[in-house]
Amino acid sequence: MISINNLSYYIGDRALYDEASLFITPKDRIGLIGLNGTGKSTLLKMIVGDTEPTYGEVNMSKETTVGFLNQDLLSYLTDDSILQVAMEAFSETLKLQHQIDEVLHQMEANYSDDLVDKLAKLQDRFETQEGYSIQAKAEAILEGIGFTTKDLQRPLREFSGGWRMRVMLAKLLLEKPSLLLLDEPTNHLDLPSIQWIESYLQSYDGAFIIVSHDRTFINNCVNKVVEVYARKLHVYVGNYDNYEEEKELRNELQQNAFENQQQKIKQTERFIERFKAKATKAKQAQSRVKQLEKLERVEAVVDENQQVNFKFNFATKSGRHVKKIMDVSKAYGSQQILDEATAHIERGDKIALVGANGKGKSTLLRIVTDNESYQGQVETGHNVINAFYAQHQLEALNVENEILEELKQAGSGKNDQELRGVLGCFLFSDEEVFKKIKVLSGGEKSRVALAKTLISEANFLLLDEPTNHLDIMSVSILVQALNQFEGTFLVVSHDRDFISRIANKIWWIEDHEIKEYPGTYDEWFWWYTREQEKKSQIPTPSINDKKVSEKKKDNSKPKSDNVDQQKQKEIAAIEQQIVSKEVELKTLEAELAKPEVFQNEEKLANTNGKYQSMKSELATLNDKWEKLVEELG
Repeated sequence: MISINNLSYYIGDRALYDEASLFITPKDRIGLIGLNGTGKSTLLKMIVGDTEPTYGEVNMSKETTVGFLNQDLLSYLTDDSILQVAMEAFSETLKLQHQIDEVLHQMEANYSDDLVDKLAKLQDRFETQEGYSIQAKAEAILEGIGFTTKDLQRPLREFSGGWRMRVMLAKLLLEKPSLLLLDEPTNHLDLPSIQWIESYLQSYDGAFIIVSHDRTFINNCVNKVVEVYARKLHVYVGNYDNYEEEKELRNELQQNAFENQQQKIKQTERFIERFKAKATKAKQAQSRVKQLEKLERVEAVVDENQQVNFKFNFATKSGRHVKKIMDVSKAYGSQQILDEATAHIERGDKIALVGANGKGKSTLLRIVTDNESYQGQVETGHNVINAFYAQHQLEALNVENEILEELKQAGSGKNDQELRGVLGCFLFSDEEVFKKIKVLSGGEKSRVALAKTLISEANFLLLDEPTNHLDIMSVSILVQALNQFEGTFLVVSHDRDFISRIANKIWWIEDHEIKEYPGTYDEWFWWYTREQEKKSQIPTPSINDKKVSEKKKDNSKPKSDNVDQQKQKEIAAIEQQIVSKEVELKTLEAELAKPEVFQNEEKLANTNGKYQSMKSELATLNDKWEKLVEELG
């Protein structure tokens, strides 16, 4: 499909790639990973031909079509509706529609056999290209990634950059190229949309390469990980979890090889130094010099699981009650965000605020920091000092400052050595601390802004999408920093792995209220999924039903041994149902894997609906079985 051979790419005298090679097959689902600045986006641009390699070549078969989602698409503006923009993916089909309309117009004045024949042929081609369903497909994908039905007729120009990027993603998915290139697609998606895209990609009939910092997203989508490391492309079969295991083993072997080689180099250098002046050994010494010059050096392993130790200095410790949100209401015109919402934040709370875009998460953060008007009351506790991080903090950085100078302005009172230690934790080492802000990438600016937030003397942090533009290693460092933070924080994020590693409480906005779950994200997700299943499957009993049920309970009081026997019968019956459902589930899984199913959108949707329904029924049966077993003791 695509072969990358001996690829080299230089920026000045710095090599991003040095004789790197990669072969992409039609069924590859690749997660492209690596530190910021290693050239992941550059590689994608070389594949589509936007950037020329310095040496080497990228070869592509003639039938290969490529679709590329990159950050440059943010600048695209038009007055066309977002539905029209998405439907541009069906350009050939739309041309047929235009030709059909022209023929119909001609037939109003001249109804001839030739025109009837032409119309019939055009309509056959139009039907073959599924022209009658293209609008429905476009609407389904746009609504799947978060747009409402009302939004579909709004001009693209009216939407923010992140929402415009979603439209371009929808168009790309509708085009169905044989190779999809997605550069940080989750940066502009909320959690429900990320999960929808995951489901779509899992059944995508083609290859794709994803650049993303979202470990869970990569884990759920890919069957191969390609790491940009030491100017090469290193391939690992499996998802991100498999990559971590294999990487650890390779690192161990590489480090052993490095240490052995270093020992041999030192021995050779000692031999050269000792005998280079002796006439009898000079020839041998010179031979060893040439050996060292030709030697292909093994590089030392860079520890990408860097352990960091932050020292947070609070000027004062906050009181027990950090924030009290009481009867707070907020609306934008007719759109109600909060309606007499109430919530409490106490010292030591590590809260993740999750949910779909448009529910008011960022609005709530601004209300908590008193940067947004509202009705009601937000009471700040004793000695609470806020620090707020959002994407606009990147714009607030002074582009003429050096990184070290910018951190000095955070007012932490730390000296240069301490600040350089902090910057080292955020992957700015040695002379890099003297780089100007204006030459930094988006990810590097994010790291500087986060460092400024974390070294402030605030005891209450509010972070809005802090992992955007960070690579996986930087996210890991942020996780460690937040886990060492002894104060309180409230974080908005759609990165599930990140949330699961930092939060001890989950907030979400539902029915214009702030809901709270006292536990981790994984625990909340398990609970919340089952609550939604109950709502969608179990009808609420009427008052009469409840009375009949209570009457039955009152009138029938079996002995305990009869109760146990009855429960054992129920358990046996449920076990048979579970076995039957598991067999059906495997049958449906096999159906979903068939090309004739996942290539047909209607069959895929129908089979996937049955599969999800069956999974839900099986989960309900398992819950019922567990409950009965517990009651039986």
